Amino acid sequence: MEAPVCWLGLSGGLDSMVLLDAMAQLRRTCPLPPLKAIHVHHGLHANADLWVEHCQRECAARDIELHIQRVQLPPGGNIEELARDARYAVFEDKLGAGHWLLLAHHADDQLETLLFRLMRGTGIRGLAGMPRSRALGQGSLLRPLLGWSREQLVSWAQSQRLSWIEDPANADPRYARTALRHELLPQLRQRWPGLPDNLLRLAEHAEEANQLLDERAAEDLQQASVPAQDAWLLGWPSLLVESVTALSPARQRNLLRYWLHQHNLRLPDQRHLHSLVVQLGAAGDSQPALRVGAAQLYRSSGRLWLLPSAGVPAGIDQVLTGVADTPLLAGNGRLRLRPGADIAWREGEWRVAYRRGGEQIKLPGRPSQSLKSLFQQAAIPVWLRPAVPLLYCDDRLISVAGRWNAEGAGPGSGESGFSMVWEPVLD
Repeated sequence: MEAPVCWLGLSGGLDSMVLLDAMAQLRRTCPLPPLKAIHVHHGLHANADLWVEHCQRECAARDIELHIQRVQLPPGGNIEELARDARYAVFEDKLGAGHWLLLAHHADDQLETLLFRLMRGTGIRGLAGMPRSRALGQGSLLRPLLGWSREQLVSWAQSQRLSWIEDPANADPRYARTALRHELLPQLRQRWPGLPDNLLRLAEHAEEANQLLDERAAEDLQQASVPAQDAWLLGWPSLLVESVTALSPARQRNLLRYWLHQHNLRLPDQRHLHSLVVQLGAAGDSQPALRVGAAQLYRSSGRLWLLPSAGVPAGIDQVLTGVADTPLLAGNGRLRLRPGADIAWREGEWRVAYRRGGEQIKLPGRPSQSLKSLFQQAAIPVWLRPAVPLLYCDDRLISVAGRWNAEGAGPGSGESGFSMVWEPVLD
């Protein structure tokens, strides 16, 4: 399989310079996709501009297009994690459909990653270390040097007379990974010379175990991910709570990890995952929610929903001036209005409003009932209800998002009418 474009993450350090030069040499003898490099300028060091110049010179010498992307990290938090998140956000933004991103992580990086995760109490998925390839945005991330040690890369770089920059942060013991690299790892290697190979072998075993767990999770997901049939809910990822809770707790956790991983979300720790499994079995009228990175899990109407972290925006009242498509102010979708026979356009003040509590509507041939009861009967989840647009003419509730229209709302003889459909917009 060939990519339309092959991007290379270039810091200017030893590892990425080896990868840059190796790809440039490989291009002379093998047909490769167009090769482009990208350097992320974090602005964290006084010499950062000099590193940019170094990358520009080295790419120009090899006739490789270089993209420089400046980022600004938010204040507070762990600098290493913030810088990593910023880099990957840039990479993901650059990758078009089918593009490759090559990163120069090597075997020593893998070893450090495994030790770091072990000290933080990682699970089986974390024990597999960094994958050789994975999806990223619209493309794929590849690590072609993962089987090579740093010592081998240094030897090759010297034989090719490559030049590279040294980031002082790589020798600053204040950073957790640097302290592990220069203090803990040398001691472990001296005391247990076979440790590196043993840990890397452990990562291979963990990867195999993860494959088996994923196969089981895929089978469970097929049973639990029956899409909601309601047109308002089709686009929201969800799982059937009944199908999930029918599994053992271990399989529930495995399924949830797999499902969240499919949606590119950072997995919750074991404590929060256990809490979620317990809440899934709680009373049916409870609505537990759990924040998961840039999303939240919310149980409602017999399903576990995957929603944006801020939830679905509640609607903002607005005036309706005529029969025309109308974007809703809060970003909660749009109203599609077309000529039709559902609702009569009569004199009065037409407006779109939202639930405040106590609303009633009388549907044709039925007694008046509350919107709460109507939503419950239709299994509209609690998180969506504040976003459902209500159409009023003066002070009379005429329609609930075009799905339920009040008795007498349709046009009579000689009256013009229209139909209305609400299309929720997903974040």
